[in-house]
Amino acid sequence: MKTLIVIPARGGSKRIPRKNVRLMCGRPLICYAIENARGLQDKLDLDIAVSTDDEELGGIVAKMGVTVIARPKELATDRVTLDPVINHALLYMEAQKQVRYDIVITMQATSPTLKAETLEKAILFFEQSEFDTILSATNQPHLSWKEVDGVITKNYEKRLNSQELPKNYVETGGFFITKRSCVSDAGRIGERVNIFEIPSDESVDIDTEADWIVAESILKRKKILFRTVGKQKLGMGHIYRCLTFAYKLTGHQFLFVLDDQSDMGIQKIKESYFPYKVVKDDQEFEALLADYQPDIVVNDILNTTEDYMKMVTRYAERVVNFEDIGPGAKYADAVINALYEKGEKLHNEYYGSKYFCIRDEFLEEIPKEFSESVQKIMIIFGGADPSDLTGRLYKISKELHQAYPSIEFHFILGFAYANKELIQDDSKNQIYVHTDVKRVSAYMNKMDLAITSQGRTVYELASMGVPSIVLAQNKREAEHVFAGIQNGFINLGIGVEQDDATVIQTVKWLIDTPKVRKEMRKLQLAKEFHKGQQRVIKLILGEIESNQ
Repeated sequence: MKTLIVIPARGGSKRIPRKNVRLMCGRPLICYAIENARGLQDKLDLDIAVSTDDEELGGIVAKMGVTVIARPKELATDRVTLDPVINHALLYMEAQKQVRYDIVITMQATSPTLKAETLEKAILFFEQSEFDTILSATNQPHLSWKEVDGVITKNYEKRLNSQELPKNYVETGGFFITKRSCVSDAGRIGERVNIFEIPSDESVDIDTEADWIVAESILKRKKILFRTVGKQKLGMGHIYRCLTFAYKLTGHQFLFVLDDQSDMGIQKIKESYFPYKVVKDDQEFEALLADYQPDIVVNDILNTTEDYMKMVTRYAERVVNFEDIGPGAKYADAVINALYEKGEKLHNEYYGSKYFCIRDEFLEEIPKEFSESVQKIMIIFGGADPSDLTGRLYKISKELHQAYPSIEFHFILGFAYANKELIQDDSKNQIYVHTDVKRVSAYMNKMDLAITSQGRTVYELASMGVPSIVLAQNKREAEHVFAGIQNGFINLGIGVEQDDATVIQTVKWLIDTPKVRKEMRKLQLAKEFHKGQQRVIKLILGEIESNQ
C-alpha cells in the first residue's frame, strides 16, 4: 500500500524553547522521528514529509533528504489542531507526487524513544486488519479520579492493585495510522478504531523538561550482558559482584548468562528476578550474543582464552573482564582485578583495592567503637566454603571457649555451604549460627574479631574495621595480596595446609593484645572503599580511558 508519513514540527515551544531542534544525545530531536521513518523505506512503499513553520528546522530536515512542507501561517498557531495540518501536507504531497496514498501516518517529533521495528509492526498490523485507524498507546492501569460539575469523582469501582485493574490505554503520540479516506480538515479518525500497545520505554512524549530528562536516559541506556558463574567449587563471589553492579546500574538493560553447571548461581539469579539464560557451551553463548546484541559484555568467569575473547569482541562494543589473568585478557577493553596488585600493567589492566566494588550495605553501616576486650568473634568463609573451613573452626571454637568462656562465636553460613546441618547453635559453648543472612554488615559491625577466607569478604571486614585472621581456600585465593598485615590482617596462608594449633594460638594472641587489634583496625579504616563502586561503574560504561 502507498503510504505517507507526515511529521508535524513547529519551531516554537513555550515549555521547552526550540524543542524540535535542540540536541538530544548529540542530535536534533527531529532526527529521531525522521530516521525511524527512513528505516522503513527499503521495506515499505512510503514517502516522508515534515510540515514546519521554522526555517532552521526545515534546513535540518532538507539535509536529511526529506521533503519539507512550508506550513501556512494560518495553520501555525497554538489554537490549530493537527487535523488540518496533516490534511494540508497530504494534499501537497499528492499534488507533488501525482499519487493517491492509501495510508496516512502522523508521527510526532517528540517521541524519540520509539523504535523503527515497533513502527513497522504497527503498520503491518494495520495493513492486515479491518480497522480504519490505529493509535500508539501504553497500558497505564492506575486508580484515578475526575471532576464532574465541580465534584471530584472516582474513576474505578473497586480499589485494587494495579495489576488487577482493567486495562487503561493512554495515547503516546508516537504514531497515528489511518486510511486516506478518513483524513480531512475536520479529523483523521475512522469509525473502526484500535490501539497498538507499545512498551513503556518507547512511549515518552516530550512535553516538559522532565520528559526530556527521561528520554535522554532511555536513549543512553546500554544493553549489558553479565557472563558469570556460581557453583560449589568456585563459590558465589562472582554472582554477588555482578548483582551489585546490576543494582547500581539502574536504568540499563541486563541479561545474566550462566553455564549449566552453575546450579547455585542460577538459583540466586532466579531469586533476584533479573532475566537470565543458561548455556552449555561457548557455541550456544555465541548464538545468544548474536541474538541479544549487547552493547557491553561483563565477563566474571576468571580466566578466558583467546578464542573466547575474539568471539565475544565480535558482538559487543565493549568487553570488561574481572580477575582474568588468562591469555584472553589482552583482548578486553578493561581487566579489573581488585584482589591482586601489579607493578607494570598493560594499558587495559586496573589492579588493586581502589577498584573493589563494595556493596551498598557496607557504605550505610557505621563501624562500632573499638573495644579493649573481645566479646564477639565472627567466623565467615564465603558463600560456598569449598574447603569446609567452617567445620574446622566450629571444632576450634569449642576449644577456645574453654579459655574464653564469655566470648561469643558467631558463624555466618553462606548461601551454598554444603554442611549446614552439621553446624548448629551450641549455647553451652557460646556458639551461634546464622543462615540466610540478608545484611551481613549488620553482624560485622558488632564484632571485635573475625576469621575468614581470602576473598572479597576481607574488604567488607576492613570497611567495618574488624581485625581478622585469614585462611585462604586455595592457591589462587592465596595470591590476593590485600589480606596482609599492611592492611590490618593476620594471614595464615592456605587453610588446609595450616594446623589447628597455629590457628588457636593466633586467635588467643589477638584476643590478648588489644594494641595490635587497634592498630589493625586503624589500617583497615584508612581505606576509601566508597570510591571503588564509581570507579568500576565508569570502567564498565567506558567513561575511564586511562589506567593511571
